[in-house]
Amino acid sequence: MPYNTINRINIPIYRSRNGLAFGVCAGFAQTFNVSLFWSRTLLVLAFVLTGFFPMGLLYLLAALLMKVEPPREPKSPSEWEFYNSYASSKSLALARLKQRFERLDRRTQRLEGLVTAREYDWDRRLRED
Repeated sequence: MPYNTINRINIPIYRSRNGLAFGVCAGFAQTFNVSLFWSRTLLVLAFVLTGFFPMGLLYLLAALLMKVEPPREPKSPSEWEFYNSYASSKSLALARLKQRFERLDRRTQRLEGLVTAREYDWDRRLRED
């Protein structure tokens, strides 16, 4: 009999951009398709039953560990890579963007240098005749 494996579905849980306090409850509600009202009600009950401190600490920890939902669904692997790097470290992602734009600027300057060079002008004039 062949060995059957169960594929695990990796569901990312994001903080919502439209939440009240960090968007944790709204993120859980969107991910698990539960009413936001019940998500918040369970949170308040957990706050009351645990004495506020443990649940408050867990809520803040969830707010720090959960990534903010993407503004739109990234389509390509490079978009996912950029989003994940930006969500984990904004300064590294911005440094990456700066580096990419500096490379583009250097390439543009090289092209401008070639097009505006005297040799290019002479070559163009000779080819026109």
